[in-house]
Amino acid sequence: MNYWEKRKKAFGFALQGILGFFKEESHAQIHLFMAVVVILAGIIFDISSFEWMICGLCISMVVISEMFNSSLENLVNLVSPQKNKLAGKAKDLAAGAVLIASCISALIGFFIFLPKIWKALERYVN
Repeated sequence: MNYWEKRKKAFGFALQGILGFFKEESHAQIHLFMAVVVILAGIIFDISSFEWMICGLCISMVVISEMFNSSLENLVNLVSPQKNKLAGKAKDLAAGAVLIASCISALIGFFIFLPKIWKALERYVN
């Protein structure tokens, strides 16, 4: 197998992992739904290029942290199927990383969208 065939195969495995992640992981589906909501809100409120970049980084940060969390959970479950204090701690730490990424992203989303929502409501009321 030559270099490009190996890259194509590796790309296929990565794509399979991404699709499986969104298909099988319930939290991934929630993150995907929220990403769609953010993208639609960005279109509706005509956010700036810089705001799009920030939203893209936030969405990526949350999805990537959830992918690492899911990967770690699967690995820990494989290596330690029985209840284990260290295995639980590893899973809790990974879940905590997702929570931090999600909270920071939500906070950033509020800073970007609340002023725009407020302005739209003022126009609607007046």
